[in-house]
Amino acid sequence: MSKKSISYMITLLLVTSLALFGAGCVGNDGSEVEMQSIMIKGSDTVLPLAQAEAEVFMMEYPDTSVSIIGGGSGVGIAALIDGEIDIAMTSREMKGSEIENAQANGIDPLEQTIAWDGISVVVNPENPVSYLTFEQLKAIYVGDVSNWNEVGGEDREIVVLSRDSSSGTYEYFKDEVLAGNEYRADALINPSTGAIIQTVSQNQNAIGYVGVAYLDGTTKALAVDNGSGAEKPTSENILAGTYPLARPLYFYTNGEPTGLALEFIEFISSEIGEETIFEVGYFPA
Repeated sequence: MSKKSISYMITLLLVTSLALFGAGCVGNDGSEVEMQSIMIKGSDTVLPLAQAEAEVFMMEYPDTSVSIIGGGSGVGIAALIDGEIDIAMTSREMKGSEIENAQANGIDPLEQTIAWDGISVVVNPENPVSYLTFEQLKAIYVGDVSNWNEVGGEDREIVVLSRDSSSGTYEYFKDEVLAGNEYRADALINPSTGAIIQTVSQNQNAIGYVGVAYLDGTTKALAVDNGSGAEKPTSENILAGTYPLARPLYFYTNGEPTGLALEFIEFISSEIGEETIFEVGYFPA
């Protein structure tokens, strides 16, 4: 199923579920069944996975409503701290300061690893560069390299794309590739992964980083080398542990999950849930 189809189905199901929630749901015997609902918010990386799981889950349990909103890991964590949602989806661990803020607000964050993801460095398909070392990537993203001919490409100025600071992928890439250094000042900040894909697909000089699940043929995924040889972001390499840019994805709840939140989390680790994880392009935890 295409991402467009998944998005359409989620929208349809959410609208239907919300309508039923307002009017009550009628069971097979004609009695009214109470609609259960949960709200999930956070990482754009986790978003396609959560949407696909919610689609299948609501088909299996039609008296439920699972509402999902992206915006970044930081956005989801802030919403959990404020008690606005049932589950925060993140592509990074909560920071110590975030946990302290949560506890001060009466929230006890509990972490659940739901899947694994690979981060892909992407360029335009017309770009002849096929791989970069970590040192080259770092040099590009901190501002030491600004022309593709310095890393084996054509004489073109590099257009550097980054996610915004609320993104867990932004934090992960900064830690793993930039070794904690700051992004270059002229990096173009993008509010979503989709925005990076769109820009790279249209700009031959652009470079960005996205979750592997977002690869759709409109961009070219580079092999990357952290000193052990260049590896492509394939499922085989990620599962084997040879691709260096792979990380866990999380759900955070306020204490032990209960009710529909627990059922949804357990569903993701079920056989059907794990099949969906693979279909979307992620890897079961």
